[in-house]
Amino acid sequence: MKAAQSDSKLWDAYKNGDKEAFSLLFRKYYSPLFLYGSKIMQDQNALEDCIQELFMELWKSRSQVEVKSVKAYLFKSLKYKIYRQLSQRKITSEAFLKEDMIFELSHDTFMIHREDETERAKQLIRAFDKLSNRQKEVIYLKYYLGLSYEEVSEIMEINYQVARNLLYLALRSMKKMISMVKLLIFILSLIH
Repeated sequence: MKAAQSDSKLWDAYKNGDKEAFSLLFRKYYSPLFLYGSKIMQDQNALEDCIQELFMELWKSRSQVEVKSVKAYLFKSLKYKIYRQLSQRKITSEAFLKEDMIFELSHDTFMIHREDETERAKQLIRAFDKLSNRQKEVIYLKYYLGLSYEEVSEIMEINYQVARNLLYLALRSMKKMISMVKLLIFILSLIH
């Protein structure tokens, strides 16, 4: 909750023309925005341009912008900016933009330190890879970025309950896939 309060104070200061508060917002959110944007757009230079344009537009329109969650607002704004950039380049279709975003997590994401956890991490990644892209996105937003359900629903343009249900179904699917792998491993160990 302190981060949200801190963001609100920075946002209010930025709206009143405080360049230092604006700079702090940029420094705080640049890396998370870049990581999120890289799940949608492959071209890192274009992604950097999108983030910079987002913040330049924010500075120009600071007196007009009202937000409930700074974090959700920035992520959603970047998502739209990337969509506009991709559609201008005619790289993608509307279907790709809305439903088929590519979300991948590497082994490094899970920060595995012990060998016995490595296999669990591989199982998680395999199960994650089998989810729909919407399910991958909700998991990424909720657990990797630590967003609230309200922020997730705002970014994904779904209502609060749909966000909760989507996450529940994604986690249930992953659990089922992992359980099936464990059962298969157990059966194979009995055979050998």
